[in-house]
Amino acid sequence: MPGYRLIDLSVPLEHRAVSEPMPAQIRYVRHDGEGLQQIQQFFGVKPEDLTYSSGLGWAIEEIQAITHTGTHVDAPYHYGPISEGKPARTIDEVPLEWCFAPGVVVDVRHKHAGDFVTVADLRAALAHINYQLRPLDIILLHTGADKRLGSPDYFAQPGLGREGVLWLVEQGVKVIGIDAYTLDRPFANMVADYKRTGDGRYIWPAHFAGIEREYCQIEKLANLDQIPRPHGFLVSCLPVKIQGASAGWCRAIALIPEK
Repeated sequence: MPGYRLIDLSVPLEHRAVSEPMPAQIRYVRHDGEGLQQIQQFFGVKPEDLTYSSGLGWAIEEIQAITHTGTHVDAPYHYGPISEGKPARTIDEVPLEWCFAPGVVVDVRHKHAGDFVTVADLRAALAHINYQLRPLDIILLHTGADKRLGSPDYFAQPGLGREGVLWLVEQGVKVIGIDAYTLDRPFANMVADYKRTGDGRYIWPAHFAGIEREYCQIEKLANLDQIPRPHGFLVSCLPVKIQGASAGWCRAIALIPEK
């Protein structure tokens, strides 16, 4: 886009990715194999008739995956059937204005795996960059976990709790992103705290906050360290429009003004 430098904030939808508990499976149809057979079937031609392609067919892919693999946007419907007392929006109902808006990088790389990112942490990070949140700002939590993508250590991350989510939404934020597997703390930490206390409020508190206050998440972002400033840029995280779905894959990007 003229006047902007684009930074890719996404990770790929990958075949049997180590960094996915429920990984996608991708079947690749190649030009000289099944792709050639398919084009012969559709058009009734022989390979030697395919002059332009030198006898080759097309390439396509068949993907078996949940909507929460790769970089994706979670809709309010992911957290429960009701949000703010109304039927929760599915991904095809999420307003586009939420997904193309000013971005704010909130650096929480000092937090350890399993830590809560608290309201105090958010306030301190925003004060450090001298920024006041505005309605529809897209928050990008920078944990550094994306640098461990493809290894079991990828899942070692901090995460928001219920209070942090509700505080951000109260400031007018509608989309909260993170460069890690989940916006919540790791599953192992939530389970350990639940077993230790018997308190079910330790389970998925950031996500379940969306039942009380409507918001979306971007999970599995990457390259937040490449954004040259903590604010003063745009984020596009438009999700794939899947009817009635709880999430949609997206190619998230940051648009940095060149002037």
